[in-house]
Amino acid sequence: MTCPIETRLNEMGLALPPSAPSRALFLPGKITGNLLVLSGQICEWEGVPKYVGPIGAGFDIATGQAASQMCALNLLFSIKAVAGSLSRVRQVVRLGGFVAADPGYPDGPQIVNGASQLFIDLWGDAGRHARTAVNVASLPANALVEVDAMVELD
Repeated sequence: MTCPIETRLNEMGLALPPSAPSRALFLPGKITGNLLVLSGQICEWEGVPKYVGPIGAGFDIATGQAASQMCALNLLFSIKAVAGSLSRVRQVVRLGGFVAADPGYPDGPQIVNGASQLFIDLWGDAGRHARTAVNVASLPANALVEVDAMVELD
């Protein structure tokens, strides 16, 4: 049986990836109390990077937001894998976004909005969260974006 969050995701024309393999020695997420801390996910689909960086002046922000949204889909996969169901999410507490960008690139926070918007679209006010968005010189697999998260579970 599909949970309401997955139904909403499907209505948006999106789906969870079939897998989200780890690139190193870490868990996809860890529960402590009612908090699920999620490891960072890059903009890859089943282990294949789909958006690469770094970005610079004139970069299409919508493309960057699509990369950020892909990170969020991988985070959703991890939530389901660790917590058992997306329905267990009471609220999204925090996102951390990293954008591979040339020095001085001003729009990193706009790029990370792609991930933030997906969580807000899925959970409404419970999807609104605290957030950090920073530009970095490079990310694993030359990914354009990496996003991590913390969510409160029921």
